Amino acid sequence: METATGNLFINLPAAPPAGEQFDVLLERPGWKVERIVSWGHATAPGEWFDQLTDEWVVLLAGAASLLIESEATPRELAPGDWVFLAARVRHRVEWTDPARPTVWLAFHTIA
Repeated sequence: METATGNLFINLPAAPPAGEQFDVLLERPGWKVERIVSWGHATAPGEWFDQLTDEWVVLLAGAASLLIESEATPRELAPGDWVFLAARVRHRVEWTDPARPTVWLAFHTIA
């Protein structure tokens, strides 16, 4: 593949899906970019993401709350807000907008 194009806001779910939607947009040795669509989703109580690689994520649409284990209060995220999560930084999504899709763009390193 020499070129690739797309639109981050096409094919969004018309109603809240049962689970989050993950779409890999581009992947190369050592990294990948994915679109994540959440709609009222949250990390299950007591669970944490504890990834082995780095992640940079930006919120493009909707709203969310992200709790990083080392922080006392969740970060409220609005469109344009981004967060870098180094490998092994435990975090969880406390909530996403229940009234509309929350669209994330995530850049992951791959071990």
